[in-house]
Amino acid sequence: MSEEKDYEKEEKHHKHLELLGELGAVAAGAFALYEGHKARTDPKHAHRHRLEEEIAETVALACAGFALHEHHEKNKAKKHHN
Repeated sequence: MSEEKDYEKEEKHHKHLELLGELGAVAAGAFALYEGHKARTDPKHAHRHRLEEEIAETVALACAGFALHEHHEKNKAKKHHN
């Protein structure tokens, strides 16, 4: 019985991390869009804004990958639970 609870707890843990990864991807994507806009409207500092945009895009991609990984881990825990 306690082993079942462990799988439930693990599933919940991975679900929480998946949601955090999705949130990070959305936040980094929004920041990338903002920096892209600033690059066009602030020509004096456009190079810096483009660099920050590229970094934010990379972070968004990494967060999305983490969320996908946690989704698979959650499904694996759910499969063991059932």
